[in-house]
Amino acid sequence: MAGNLNKAILGVKVGMAQIFDEEGKAVPVTVVEAGPCTVLQKKTENLDGYNAIQVGFYNLKEKLANKPIKGHFKKANVKPLRFIREFRIDNVDQYEVGQDIQADVFASGELVDVVGTSKGKGFAGGVKRHNFARGSMGHGSKYHRRPGSLAAKGPARVFKGRKLPGRLGGSRVTVQGLKVVKVYPERNLILIRGSIPGPKRGLVTIKNSVKA
Repeated sequence: MAGNLNKAILGVKVGMAQIFDEEGKAVPVTVVEAGPCTVLQKKTENLDGYNAIQVGFYNLKEKLANKPIKGHFKKANVKPLRFIREFRIDNVDQYEVGQDIQADVFASGELVDVVGTSKGKGFAGGVKRHNFARGSMGHGSKYHRRPGSLAAKGPARVFKGRKLPGRLGGSRVTVQGLKVVKVYPERNLILIRGSIPGPKRGLVTIKNSVKA
C-alpha cells in the first residue's frame, strides 16, 4: 500500500564501501553526506494550494549569490546555500523556518527512495543505449551494430518513440525501496544498501519510501 511523503533530506554522494553485519556478511553500501538542510519556506494548502517545505543545502560563498537570492535567505535569517529544493509533504506543521534537518531524520532499517542525476555518457549507439542485439560479425554480414529498419512502408516516416542512438545518461533517476543500513548523525552520514544514481559529489535526494 502506497504511503505519503513525510520526510526527506538532501545530500551528496561520497562513494561506495562495504560494512559487515552482525552475521559477519559483507554488505555493499553507498555513503551519503546528508544535510544539515535548513528550512527556508513553508507552503500550505490554504495560501499556496498545496503543502510543501523549501529547504537549502551546502554552504555558498556570499559573493556567488545575487541580490534576489540573498534577499530570500535573509528573509529566513539563513546564510546563502547552494542547493534549493522543495518537498511536497503532508506534515508541514512539524517544520519551522530556520529549522535544520539532520541525518538522524532517518534510522537504520528504514526503506528510502533515492533521486539523483545519472552519469552522463555522451552519444551512444543502440546496442549500448537500449541493449539491442547486434547482428552477425561475419565478414559478409555488413550489419553489425546498426539500428536496422526505421519506418513503416505505408506512412514512410519514423514513428515517435522509436529507439535510436542518442545521448545516454545525465537524466533524473529514482531508485525505490533501498534500505538504510547505518546512520552517523555526528558526521552527517547515511549508509544505504546498494548503489544509487550519480557520480561522486553528485546531489541526491533521500525520501521515505512511498511504496513501503
